Amino acid sequence: MSTLSLFGINKSPVPGSTSWYLADLGEFRGKQELYTRQAPQRLKNLREHALIESAVSSNRLEGVEVDPSRVRNVLAAPKPLFRDRDEEEVRGYREALRLIHEQGDSLFLSEETLCQLHRLTRGQIWDAGCYKSKDGDIIERYADGRERVRFRTVPALETPLHMAQLITDWHRCLEERWIHPLIAMAAFNLDFLCIHPFRDGNGRVSRLLLLLQCQHQGFDVGRYISLERLIEQNKERYYETLEQSSHGWHENQHDPWPYINFMLSILKTAYQEFAERVGDIQAPRGSKTEMILSALTRLPHEFTVAQLEQATPGVSREMLRRVLGEQKGKTVECVGRGPGAKWIKKG
Repeated sequence: MSTLSLFGINKSPVPGSTSWYLADLGEFRGKQELYTRQAPQRLKNLREHALIESAVSSNRLEGVEVDPSRVRNVLAAPKPLFRDRDEEEVRGYREALRLIHEQGDSLFLSEETLCQLHRLTRGQIWDAGCYKSKDGDIIERYADGRERVRFRTVPALETPLHMAQLITDWHRCLEERWIHPLIAMAAFNLDFLCIHPFRDGNGRVSRLLLLLQCQHQGFDVGRYISLERLIEQNKERYYETLEQSSHGWHENQHDPWPYINFMLSILKTAYQEFAERVGDIQAPRGSKTEMILSALTRLPHEFTVAQLEQATPGVSREMLRRVLGEQKGKTVECVGRGPGAKWIKKG
């Protein structure tokens, strides 16, 4: 039985911390239209940056990476020549994002849609768009060679039934108002990851579904601020709350609220960033310069050019060094020389 089903049966009280998130997100949604009527060029730049950041971060969470110098070509070229499967999968994620951004309002949440998103993210691999054919638990591997089963997923033979029920529960939950739609969305995300319907790529599809469901509920911040990037920046908490909330899932004895609150906190953080970058209109800068300056605010107090490069996919190192040079003495200082030189933020 899914978390959504439990909400349908038991009208359990919503924790106070969750209620605060819902109140804050409701307020942000009320201001959303105001923000999106301002600075169209800035919104266009934010959409372009979010597309790149989302494709890179969501794949990097799964160990799929692209050389920073290749990101722009892989994601922007009409028909790029891929060097490896990692590049193909990052490009595929970008195509899935484009589908949601452009057709999301009419993209019905169904098993067909789930499989379509999976097919796009996995490229030409043999089981793209197909549920798993073999059982596969989530294994955690340690540096010393030890392993442990972090979670036992739904067996392959039972997966189609569980997925059909999850989709049915989602639509019934919205129609019959079992719980607030944002709570339902986070619960659906948890259930999807616990079922683990695909052999590989479940995390990426779950994040695409998060974006799609947010769009369906009128929370459009994922168009402008990368939810995947925020999850990657908080990945330790992401995996921690996922493990907490999946414990006892098979027996209907799990506590979904740690994971639900985490997902709501990601949305709130995205809206706060959106408000900071759009709500207060300032003199326009070049899109890449703005992307670099925004990334600087998210880096640790001490950082390297390589870290900044990773946080600004698609921006050349030459451009990074030019902006750092302009900021030198104002917001940052350089310590040392050469490629490994450290930069320190002032203030």
